[in-house]
Amino acid sequence: MTKLSPRMHRRHENWLRELGILGKPWLILGGAPNPVLPPELLEHHARIDINNSGLTAANLGLSAADITFRRAKANWAAWPEFNTRGLIWFTRTPTPLLRFRLLTKHRKARVEKLMRMPKADRTELVESFVGREIRAVGDQGKPSNGIVAICYGLAFGAPEVVIAGVSLSRSGHSYDKLGRPRKQVAEDTYALERLASDPRLSTTEPELADAMGLRLWRPPIAADPAKGPVVAEPSRS
Repeated sequence: MTKLSPRMHRRHENWLRELGILGKPWLILGGAPNPVLPPELLEHHARIDINNSGLTAANLGLSAADITFRRAKANWAAWPEFNTRGLIWFTRTPTPLLRFRLLTKHRKARVEKLMRMPKADRTELVESFVGREIRAVGDQGKPSNGIVAICYGLAFGAPEVVIAGVSLSRSGHSYDKLGRPRKQVAEDTYALERLASDPRLSTTEPELADAMGLRLWRPPIAADPAKGPVVAEPSRS
């Protein structure tokens, strides 16, 4: 297992244990349009949402995510009823003030357990898997939250990490119709090239599997072949 500082490892491991997902397989749901979500994954894996991808899940009738990774400036207006069991928030704001912000500014949001991840911890986590060289890649020198979530799952012992709704080419997001271009493509490509060889990592997205040499996830042999994958359409809200 990749080494993290004892402080960071202990704090997050205890938090994951409180959520009851330590050691469970993960399904990471990114925000790319039309994510492929096989029913078998929804039944057996902890679901990890990125930013507002939980709105896509909610529109499909799915329950709250086990964890949501959320950037500091993510758009709350897109999903005022933000709902997740655990929230990992990338921000400089101290945790007590974050709780106050949820209680006052984002009153409709529902968050059971909150974990603030400062920039230094995010950097330590990502660079422990992809190397310090990422700092010289692309415009930002750091990958997207989806890559951070992959590194996090691998670092804390998820036996399987499956990624859905992650694309390096498709513009827009599954939870709105703004058609915004993909960001951090160079950084994410660099990171995925270095993560692709991990046998625990796979994707439900054929396009991403072909582009990055990732293993394409297949359902267990005992699965019902009559069940097709769920393909999420953009939100109409």
